[in-house]
Amino acid sequence: MRGFLDAIQFMTILPLGKSREFEPRRMVVYFPLVGLMIGVLLSILDRGFMMLWSAPVAGLLDVIFLIAVTGAFHLDGLGDTADGLYGRRSREAALAIMKDSRIGVMGLIAVVCCLAVKWAGISGLEQHRHLLLVVIPVYSRSAILFGLRFLPYGRSEGGTGRAFFEHKPTAVGFAGVLIPLALSIFLGWRGLLLIAVFFILVFSILLAYRRKINGITGDMLGAMTEIIEAALFLIAAAGGIP
Repeated sequence: MRGFLDAIQFMTILPLGKSREFEPRRMVVYFPLVGLMIGVLLSILDRGFMMLWSAPVAGLLDVIFLIAVTGAFHLDGLGDTADGLYGRRSREAALAIMKDSRIGVMGLIAVVCCLAVKWAGISGLEQHRHLLLVVIPVYSRSAILFGLRFLPYGRSEGGTGRAFFEHKPTAVGFAGVLIPLALSIFLGWRGLLLIAVFFILVFSILLAYRRKINGITGDMLGAMTEIIEAALFLIAAAGGIP
């Protein structure tokens, strides 16, 4: 229970007490559960929004909620990653740029495009709308486990994210990934498509990270979370899927 609360405190702004010490090892396995909690809150709020406004307005409010509840935590990583990895920079230059707290043009464009795609996807959800609002945030937070497991930490000099890589998730640690996989069963073919796209995106992004800097950082984990969440919402809203 302590690990779960630590994970909530780390990934959201929800006031659920204060941990006595920072122990990444015990919180990592609960990231999918944090995604589930965020998804449930999102689905509940969306029901209220849809009673008062049209789907596009509700979609916008949903996106604002996702930004607010996470304190733009992953979006910050997306911006830094876009600034650092864009172009033919050396590994050292990319890491140095990502460490800079200032956002550049590419970072701003990446954040705006990601939010726009997420809004378009959520606004277009019809069938299984509220279940999809629960499932997709779980998928996006589950992706972090794969990044921690399959790539080394990218900064040899250390950094704020290094502690998460000292104990890589084991097979048991991936148990949380079963949550979105199980929920997807109730989505029919749409659920199978989400599963396929999720794994394709995860390993494509990790392969791109490996080729670029042969590693991953906390910012890059955040970027992967945002990209997968936006992409899955858009795929889920595609017309013609039973």
